[in-house]
Amino acid sequence: MSAPVEELPGGDVPEIPEPRQLTAREIVRARRRAAFTKFTGAFRHERAGMIGLGILVFFVLMALLAPVFFPKTLLDVTQATGQPFQPPSLQFPLGTDDSGRSVLALVVWGARISLLVGFAATILSMFIGTTVGIVSGHFRGFTGGTLDRVTDWFLVIPYLPLAIVLATILGRSLFVIIVVIGVTSWPGTARIIRSQTLSVTARPYLERSRALGAGNVHQMTRHVLPNVMPLVLANTTLAVSISILSETTLSFLGLGDPTAVSWGSILEQGFSSGAISQGAWWYLGSPGVCVVLVVLAFNLIGRAIESILDPREASA
Repeated sequence: MSAPVEELPGGDVPEIPEPRQLTAREIVRARRRAAFTKFTGAFRHERAGMIGLGILVFFVLMALLAPVFFPKTLLDVTQATGQPFQPPSLQFPLGTDDSGRSVLALVVWGARISLLVGFAATILSMFIGTTVGIVSGHFRGFTGGTLDRVTDWFLVIPYLPLAIVLATILGRSLFVIIVVIGVTSWPGTARIIRSQTLSVTARPYLERSRALGAGNVHQMTRHVLPNVMPLVLANTTLAVSISILSETTLSFLGLGDPTAVSWGSILEQGFSSGAISQGAWWYLGSPGVCVVLVVLAFNLIGRAIESILDPREASA
């Protein structure tokens, strides 16, 4: 039984306010919060994904706290305090390079550039690939066909030689490396997003949206983009590892920023200074292991996200 309503002194019954109805925007936000909570709960049960996330957090903190543990003066050749190619010791846990600098300091500072290039180039690549994929999948005729042919052209050209040519022409700088990796690594993303866009465009609610007079921009941003975002998110984690490997490769080939210390530039300097003939395994092994661990971390996270978002993986 419901509790009796107390009367006011005049005998009037107080009005009970009706519950406020949620607006469409509030409903969307509530659904997104519920989806995010469900996703994080499922991700916590992915052991491989949590291991990858732990490795990634470690390297991100290492990059952010590099100035705290190792002053930038340690990167200066004139400030080197050790002997060239000195083996690992208590003073230099990862040994020294050919100039007597601490390899540990170089690796920690190199994480800043490698991760920065990886994230920035991936954002550029995902933006270009997602835009081209959605537009080429949504539009028919000349626009979609032209973008599809451009994607095919970039897919046919070998990625690494194209990146080397662009980096050689545009010059050696951090910004150029980011742009080169971003503008040469988007075709795979565009092809995946295009196939998903074709599937979304054929769904009934898109036909209803067109019948109600929704424009192309509204359909692509309000209906197509939210449905392909899980695929973009899963592909992003894999693309970051590719960008880091690309930066390492270009820097190892001498096409990186000569004023910046990255894992690739450490490998290039160690190889050119004869670390192999000197037996200085710590000089080449330390940045190499860091690259492998970061790439492994992103791949573990990407696989975990893919298994959560893919209904076929969830039902298997």
